[in-house]
Amino acid sequence: MSTTIVSELDALESESLFVFREVAAEFERPVVLFSGGKDSIVMLHLARKAFAPAPVPFTLLHVDTGHNFPEVLEYRDRVVSELGLKLVVAKVEDYLADGRLRERADGTRNPLQTVPLLDAINGNRFDAVFGGGRRDEERARAKERIFSLRDEFGQWDPRNQRPELWSLYNGRHKPGEHVRVFPLSNWTELDIWNYIDREGIDLPSIYYSHSRDVFERDGMLLAVGPYSQPRAGEIVSSQIVRYRTVGDMSCTGAVLGEARSAAEVVIEVAASELTERGATRADDRVSEAAMEDRKREGYF
Repeated sequence: MSTTIVSELDALESESLFVFREVAAEFERPVVLFSGGKDSIVMLHLARKAFAPAPVPFTLLHVDTGHNFPEVLEYRDRVVSELGLKLVVAKVEDYLADGRLRERADGTRNPLQTVPLLDAINGNRFDAVFGGGRRDEERARAKERIFSLRDEFGQWDPRNQRPELWSLYNGRHKPGEHVRVFPLSNWTELDIWNYIDREGIDLPSIYYSHSRDVFERDGMLLAVGPYSQPRAGEIVSSQIVRYRTVGDMSCTGAVLGEARSAAEVVIEVAASELTERGATRADDRVSEAAMEDRKREGYF
């Protein structure tokens, strides 16, 4: 009798492929949130595997704050072009230009993404929205199920979660409502990097060690750039850094690191005592419930 050994990564991959196929079967207009960050890149890789050799049957959606790293935007556009995918870009800049949104006093734009996101979902009548959230990122994301219902205003109620016993997902929703879908919920940051290494997945260059001018603010290393400038007394220095997560330049911190490949990042992540968002995202430090508050309003 032969015995098949299934690795942890194989089991996670199998679950995610099942989720993609389940959504394709249950919903009419799914969309994949694609920012050019590592989690959305792994999501797209899994979506390609789920339907190969057929093309990915979903549109991609990016909510562009206008403060993104140029390396990430170059990656996004190159991948979309190479794979022949359809990309919808909702721009925060458009909302600021016509007065529907105002710049925040702290200069960050991540929290401003909610309104363009919900408008894009409603305007395109997307009924299932894939997100790359993982439960290990922070506590509000840990409350999400794999299928997470949003009401007609795009809002999330953590008290209204549906059971998902035996991996049975409930996609039922009323007109105007939609379902957020998180195929990476059960993955950890270390799983993601092990999978990137195993599959040889290409990433934007900022995920790996490089020299960059940075300054320290609130314990984070922020890059010097058009959207993040040092204040009086903040000293700029050239450091060897990499990024664990990708968001706006104005609120995403780099970490010191020498990793130049996915295999080397795996070693660094395994030894780290800080979560990626706790270590590198200023917008998550506003309050204990910052992410949950934003998710209730319709954020990712």
